[in-house]
Amino acid sequence: MSRRTEHETGRIDSVGVMGARTGEAFLKGLSSRGREVWLGRERVDDVTEHPALAGAAKSLAAVFDRQHEFPDDCLMPDPETGEPTNVSHMIPKSVGDLKRRHKGLRRIAEMSVGLMGRTPDYMNVTFAGFAGEPNAWAGPNRTNEQGAANLRAFQRQLAREDLALTHTIVQPTNNKATDNQLYKGNTVPLHKVADTEHGIIVRGARILATLAPFADEIAVYPALPLPPDAGPEYALSFSIGMETPGLIFLCRDSASTVNTNAFDHPLSSRFDEQDAFVIYDNVEIPRDRLFINGDIETYNTVMGPTSWWANIMQQTTIRAMTKLEFAYGLATRMAEAVNDVSPATIEMLGELAGYLEVTRNAVLLAEEHGYDRGEGSVFPDGRPLHPMRSLLAVWYPRVREILMLIGSHNLLAAPSRAMFDDARLRPLIDEFLHGANGVEAEARAAVYRLAWDFIGSALGGRNELYERNYLASAKTNRSLQHLAYTDRTAAYALVDGILAAGRNLS
Repeated sequence: MSRRTEHETGRIDSVGVMGARTGEAFLKGLSSRGREVWLGRERVDDVTEHPALAGAAKSLAAVFDRQHEFPDDCLMPDPETGEPTNVSHMIPKSVGDLKRRHKGLRRIAEMSVGLMGRTPDYMNVTFAGFAGEPNAWAGPNRTNEQGAANLRAFQRQLAREDLALTHTIVQPTNNKATDNQLYKGNTVPLHKVADTEHGIIVRGARILATLAPFADEIAVYPALPLPPDAGPEYALSFSIGMETPGLIFLCRDSASTVNTNAFDHPLSSRFDEQDAFVIYDNVEIPRDRLFINGDIETYNTVMGPTSWWANIMQQTTIRAMTKLEFAYGLATRMAEAVNDVSPATIEMLGELAGYLEVTRNAVLLAEEHGYDRGEGSVFPDGRPLHPMRSLLAVWYPRVREILMLIGSHNLLAAPSRAMFDDARLRPLIDEFLHGANGVEAEARAAVYRLAWDFIGSALGGRNELYERNYLASAKTNRSLQHLAYTDRTAAYALVDGILAAGRNLS
């Protein structure tokens, strides 16, 4: 597939240098490319102008601008061309590289205080990790060499053009008793239906594509191994442009608050990254964009031995840490606004601080003990990060509960911007709804409105659901933790030592 044109990408550099995009270039490219996005009762023609999507589009543009605002943290020279490239595209070669990437990932997470879980750096880190372990994508018996080469070429394009990439890796839930029975003729899961001169035709559906209205491309790669009776038509991995004919995106109801202001809805007016159900209605995948094409052995093994999850957990845990830090700061501000120093509140604030610091420790330890997995790429140590997959899914509902308990009825007594702007109401609000220790009514209302938008709005509800499931459920991850913890030598030695001592004493 040829490189995108200036019109398609919104690039404005006249000399052809690519690399890190600006927000203006991102929005220009987004508005100039057609895609079939449905929201509510309508097909959306321009996601940058639609009232329910424009706020998030501008926030994504701010992500691209942020890398230029903090170039020392967010940008690095492309290893081949010297072009400025986002550090999330880095294939780390040392512990120092991991720490360097940490700074850039933190800057991106700060933009949305961790609320946007699928900013482009998520998939950038994912594909940098894939490209850093190409032998795994070639397959155990080297049967997928071309697919691995295609993936490496795509990762270079992803970095040089600074594309926004989404993904979808889970098949729809139709019948939990039979969903995993990928027998021939099961047409719901994504599958190949034909070969063409230039590639293959795929049909089926996947869930969910977070960031779909705003991405340049959508990727598919393995989530779990295929069941034993699955045919090769289900063993697929690829990436294609969002405008590809036959690709349809059905968005959930918007959690964005439209026609409002940042005082009343400081988060939901800006950070609804959207989630979409994806239909592939006979979509042609170009041959050079196929990473796996019917190779069941590669499909079933590529995610197992690689460091994918440890690598991407650096990004996700930094985002989670940023969100926890925001929640702790917000809860503390709420308590300070009304001088709440009760033992119960102090304990809950300490609980939030504990979640934050355990998360921070996991990231720092994983980076410090990063190591070469054997192909020259240095990825984080997965041991401190793996437990976070289950812990965060449990912690976030508790974080939301703590904010509700500390906020209490005050969350429902925060006047709007229009009320503050009313000449008759303003002096009354200032008299009766100020805070403690000189906190003025408007400052108090701003804090509580921010908290309500974080935990009580439609966006707050969506975010709890997201945190419970975005890296699988806590239950699933606890099971995976035990199954992945195969080196039990030290644990068994401790048990055996006590058993032996007991026998010697008897």
